[in-house]
Amino acid sequence: MRLSIAFRYAHRTHAKTQRSTTDAIKVLNPENRFMPGNTAVSHPAARKFSSNTGSSSSETVASFKSHPRKIDGPGYETIIGDVIQRSREELKAIKEIHQGIKPTLAIIQAGEDDSLLEINKKMAGKIGLNMMQICLPRQCTESEVLEEILRLNEDSRVHGVFLHLPHSLLSSTVRNAIKPKKDVDGVSDLNVGRVVLGDQREGFISPVAEAVLEMLTRNDAALVGKMAVLVGVEGPLKVTLQFLLQNNGMVVQTCQWHSEILQKQVQESDVVVLLETGLDGIPPTWIRPGVPVINLGFTLARENPDSWDHGIEADISVGSLSAALRMQHVVRSSSRWMQEQQYQPWRLRPLKLQPLSPVPCDIEISRAQTPKPITRLSEEIGLLPEELEAYGSTKAKVHLSLLDRLQHQPDGKYVLVAGITPTPLGEGKSTVTIGLVQALSAHLKLNSFACLRQPSQGPTFGVKGGAAGGGYAQVIPMEEFNLHLTGDIHAITAANNLVAAAIDARIFHEATQSDKALYNRLVPSVNGVRHFSPIQLSRLQRLGINKSDPDALTSQEVNSFVRLDLDPEKVTWQRVVDTNDRFLRKITIGQANTEKGHARQTQFDIAVASEIMAILALTDGLADMRARLGRMVVGSSRNGQPITADDLGVTGALAVLMKDAIKPTLMQTVEGTPVFVHAGPFANIAHGNSSVLADKLALKLVGEEGYVVTEAGFGADIGMEKFFNIKCRTSGLRPNVVVLVATVRALKMHGGGPNVTAGVPLPKEYVDENLQLVAEGCSNLTKQIQNAHLFGVPVVVALNIFKTDTQAEIDLVCHIAKNSGASAAVPCYHWSRGGRGTVELAHAVKEAASQESHFRFLYSLQDPIVEKIRTIAQKVYGADDIELSPEAKTKIDYYNEQGFGALPICMAKTHLSLSHMPQKKGVPTGFVLPIRDVRASIGAGFIYPLVGTMSTMPGLPTRPCFYDIDLDPVTEEIKGLF
Repeated sequence: MRLSIAFRYAHRTHAKTQRSTTDAIKVLNPENRFMPGNTAVSHPAARKFSSNTGSSSSETVASFKSHPRKIDGPGYETIIGDVIQRSREELKAIKEIHQGIKPTLAIIQAGEDDSLLEINKKMAGKIGLNMMQICLPRQCTESEVLEEILRLNEDSRVHGVFLHLPHSLLSSTVRNAIKPKKDVDGVSDLNVGRVVLGDQREGFISPVAEAVLEMLTRNDAALVGKMAVLVGVEGPLKVTLQFLLQNNGMVVQTCQWHSEILQKQVQESDVVVLLETGLDGIPPTWIRPGVPVINLGFTLARENPDSWDHGIEADISVGSLSAALRMQHVVRSSSRWMQEQQYQPWRLRPLKLQPLSPVPCDIEISRAQTPKPITRLSEEIGLLPEELEAYGSTKAKVHLSLLDRLQHQPDGKYVLVAGITPTPLGEGKSTVTIGLVQALSAHLKLNSFACLRQPSQGPTFGVKGGAAGGGYAQVIPMEEFNLHLTGDIHAITAANNLVAAAIDARIFHEATQSDKALYNRLVPSVNGVRHFSPIQLSRLQRLGINKSDPDALTSQEVNSFVRLDLDPEKVTWQRVVDTNDRFLRKITIGQANTEKGHARQTQFDIAVASEIMAILALTDGLADMRARLGRMVVGSSRNGQPITADDLGVTGALAVLMKDAIKPTLMQTVEGTPVFVHAGPFANIAHGNSSVLADKLALKLVGEEGYVVTEAGFGADIGMEKFFNIKCRTSGLRPNVVVLVATVRALKMHGGGPNVTAGVPLPKEYVDENLQLVAEGCSNLTKQIQNAHLFGVPVVVALNIFKTDTQAEIDLVCHIAKNSGASAAVPCYHWSRGGRGTVELAHAVKEAASQESHFRFLYSLQDPIVEKIRTIAQKVYGADDIELSPEAKTKIDYYNEQGFGALPICMAKTHLSLSHMPQKKGVPTGFVLPIRDVRASIGAGFIYPLVGTMSTMPGLPTRPCFYDIDLDPVTEEIKGLF
């Protein structure tokens, strides 16, 4: 196509049009219809304004000197058509992957200038984009503009932001407030800087500058060595255009209108670009024949076309081309957004570790290592900024939206760390878990995540101390890990005690009020209107009352609605506190005169024993959590019917209290590898594992070739069995390998070694080599390997090494473990060496996890409750049989009648022995397991038989840990945690 283009000179015009407008926000699609769900929102202050806004990306007009010349090349309509076609093709490809995406350009302007909207709307319509026009008052403030920008930054529907504002509002603060990835007009310093550096792979270039270059390139390809002069005010457009032309081989000069050398520069130039037109114009005699003068002024052609020299052959608008390029940027922004939504490869940079000998105390190691900012760690593992909710600089909540974003991403390998039957000497499951992921990520360069339980503050200040791992295999900062974290346990405490308060308040009010009084207070008249709340309507439906008008209930229906008739003697819900306090094990409440004699005996449990904690650990989302909270049974009515949190009307409030606690907390190991800390249910009356959600999030983040290592509480007979039979049933996840942790000295105790006393030196049996005790104690290790094989999962034994262990003892344990069916048995030195000390374990886990999984459950949920209990007792514990007390038999019959018989079993027994007798070490035989009682956590979703007496409130020892804990008032450093 041949196009004849005439270049001409133009004078500045001062014509301005005044127009009246109602300032509003308009959301338009390409057909100029309001988008569904959006309405025009009038701003409180309507202003008159001039349409000459001095836009940062002013729609522009190209005008040329009146010495016409013929130029071969495609016409500008063809250029625009090419841009539109490319954008359409890119958008089509995007929608094939993400069908629901609707790329949107948002225009923020002062006043309602529809002339700008029209040209952009036209281009958006041709490509298939949406547009949003936000009209602020003509005299709006910078803060108002910033507020809109920040809102649009966080709106995932918006992929481009365009500022059409007076120069007075286009401050650096305003321009740089736009997220660079949404700055489709290229006005932010970052995007301008990329042009300056010649790096145009990311970000966006000003579409006006691109349009100028496109026009020059298409019509005069020989730009190299040509001289261009840019005349006008300084700003992002001038800088962008200058370096864009320079990067394409041109020599560029810039000049102001008042410059003394303006004439000389214009006369020597091959291209003249007017960023604005001078007050007196440029005399035609200054411009050599055939030199293009490209005018980017906003008002010249639109407001005073008569000022132009006539006799031209064509008058070409840069505005249409720049609008098309702007829409192309919006399409590319949406494409980049879509790519961000896909799984991102990790760019993890581990922290260097320099282990010392002797190994310092845990808190000294933690303090000696400077953790990465949590935002940096999140970027390294592929989290998006909007998926992170920072709590300070070293920990953050991760949003569950990640599961939707990566729903099609295959899971990584799933590794469970369990242990032999615990002893007071400790086995070190947490340190092995952390050391293993440090080895996998920092040394083998494999993506890996540790998922740990949040520790209770009761043991932290009691006798056990912290639970962040230890030595050079720990979570940092350990103080934050062990104290408060992100407040999840406090949220659980508040929610649990709200239920307890609701129970006693309801019993009190029902006992002191008539049906009518109760009804009037439960369904009050507000402004003469009464209505049921949604949770009250749900209760009516459960009662079989299908009415929604409060005035339509009969007296009998009112009675059924208002009377829960909770039996104070059958309330099973207890208050909780996150402190070891033995004197709260049995208390009397309601002794004040105001409670009118409604006193009863109850107790406190430690917070992590709350059913709400178990629910947090097993839920898969907010909706499921709310449903589980509603199903919690808090007691029975006098006629034996279960009373739930839904019946109390408290479910919605509980969900509100727990809405942040449901998000796992991201932290890091001492080598800078990621850790999720979430939930911490008791491992006796609950299942003793970290949350399903943490595991699911981690499995998506590590990728198909990555590893998620999670820990089960207590020994394999308790924590591992419950992990398989309860947690895996709930989550649908299947483990690939079990890492079974043991220590030489713990095996010696199982082999008949003497008891140990805290604070007293270890007996010589645990310090000196004793192969006989080790060999006999390995019976417990062998039994736990067999227990893992019951579920069809391969086992790798991790022998946690202490300095008192001899090589002969280490070799003996590894030999017996392999002969007992372990895929591998590896000595581990992570406590003293960090991840480097568990590289051999990491290789063994990688090898075992590559084997085909044959996972299976131990029993069917449809088996009778008694048979499920018997199966666990005989196959896992080695009991000959079980013995049910009369109370246990009655409870089982009751649960079957209520329809709870198909729930899994969560055995509540001592963790210190495979049997019910804590003093029986090794592998006890010839015993019958007594079932004293059977209870149910219906919200969590399991039945828990009680084997013997289980304490749910620990007590403080004679010398608790808090004697050593203190705070430096100057540095605010915490002392004494371990």
